[in-house]
Amino acid sequence: MLLLGAAACGDSGGDRTPNPPPPVSLALTPFASGLSRPVGVVNAGTGDDRLFVIEQAGAIKIVQSNGTVLATPFLDITARVDSSSNEEGLLGLAFHPDYAVNGFFYVNYTNTTGGIRQTRISRFNATGDPTIADPNSENILLTVTQPNSNHNAGDIHFGPDGFLYIPLGDGGGAGDTNNNAQNRGLLLGKIVRIDVDAGAGSPPDCQGAGSGQYTIPSTNPFIDGAGNTCDEIWALGLRNPWRSSFDRLTGDLYIADVGQNAWEEINFQPAGSQGGQNYGWRCYEGKHDFNPSGCGPSSAFTFPIFEYSHTDGCSVTGGYVYRGTQFPALFGHYVLTDFCSGNFWDLTLDGTGTWQVVQHTNLTAFGYVSFGEDASGELYVVHSDNGTVSRLEGR
Repeated sequence: MLLLGAAACGDSGGDRTPNPPPPVSLALTPFASGLSRPVGVVNAGTGDDRLFVIEQAGAIKIVQSNGTVLATPFLDITARVDSSSNEEGLLGLAFHPDYAVNGFFYVNYTNTTGGIRQTRISRFNATGDPTIADPNSENILLTVTQPNSNHNAGDIHFGPDGFLYIPLGDGGGAGDTNNNAQNRGLLLGKIVRIDVDAGAGSPPDCQGAGSGQYTIPSTNPFIDGAGNTCDEIWALGLRNPWRSSFDRLTGDLYIADVGQNAWEEINFQPAGSQGGQNYGWRCYEGKHDFNPSGCGPSSAFTFPIFEYSHTDGCSVTGGYVYRGTQFPALFGHYVLTDFCSGNFWDLTLDGTGTWQVVQHTNLTAFGYVSFGEDASGELYVVHSDNGTVSRLEGR
């Protein structure tokens, strides 16, 4: 067991788990198969026991509660999606908190038109048939120009506050040579927070060619009314935050940021945060100097709660805190894995503010790309190469 002192790693979130659960053993049980390059799995909310699996080429498939994959996609926008490079494609999905009423859901995908590559954040509508959405209902809310084909991130989530959180990569290439992640005049390398219901707040500030049919919550940390800062920014200093999640019980946010040459990291934002955290890239990779010139004091940054070196993997796949009921021993554990090594880890926070970390090496396989949870809080792991979704068990 590896112990990391939270006091040395920025925000610890306090005593979120005063008495951390005991160590668990992890296992994977096959659940669904026959998928094509799956990269994510999402639920539509309470009362819906289906899973929605994101296929990178541009389709969303429905998996029923018995593991059966419906042949007809829920949504197919393959013709609009550029998945020609490894980190491009249809990458994220989030259902509106009131999906059962309004039928709205949101996707994050890469589009290349006229030689210009962009991340699109779009809203689609369900139809009267619960198994099929309307591909012609697209409303492109926000676009972000991508200089390169990598570091697109892709995850999107509605937070406990009802706002949409959009982690974005630094623009790709290597080393963030333009220091995009620290430039508050760009959305690259940031977490964006917007109100898709266009409630009270400020108008869009740094949107691209989308409709801009959203507002910026008045509580976003960098609202200044000036052109030198994108008011949509909630947090900054990220390289490629491929997968993130909110703890459905506490509201804490976990952000897995893929490293450059040496370190993979998990960042943490406690529930109730006012935002504005700077997670360090490109000044730091994990807790280690990367390009610290001109970065200022280390006290200005929020360092990861957990990191591992490239001796244990090469690309972090962030997970969830387990809040289901089928495996009580796993309750309260945040679980993550690595795409290259297949090593798993689980994290819990003890009453002294120390993160307790356990590494699991019994499930090693290349290609774990994402976790997901169903409406009941049970966890799943997506394996892109063999097109499967497995249930995560802990005992």
